[in-house]
Amino acid sequence: MWQDFGEYILSEAGDKNVKIAEVAVGKFDMISKMLEKKENITLIKTDISPKDSTVIKDDITNPNLDIYKGTDIVYSIRPPSELQPHIVKLAEKLDSQLIIKPLTNEDLNTGRVKMKLKNFGRASFYTLR
Repeated sequence: MWQDFGEYILSEAGDKNVKIAEVAVGKFDMISKMLEKKENITLIKTDISPKDSTVIKDDITNPNLDIYKGTDIVYSIRPPSELQPHIVKLAEKLDSQLIIKPLTNEDLNTGRVKMKLKNFGRASFYTLR
């Protein structure tokens, strides 16, 4: 499933130069490792409590927009429901594509914004744009 999720993001990036932001990174890094292998992808990872020096400290409830400037795709894996509306707002401010992979049995908490359920291989997630 995770391989398919990563492949979807790679397919959206294509061969053009893109900036991708993973928000609320936590400790799961399988997808970011896939993306970092591609030369055309600039990847930034943010979290309120960075796990290491590769993650930028940022509070998604009051994001530093300079960090995300020029971001084409924002994604988040299993973000807490209380953070989901803030992730949507960030993607809207950046005018970027948004991909959220919630916990398997969790509903989205995106407020007025309706995201589209996407199935790609064995992965299921939500997209906006």
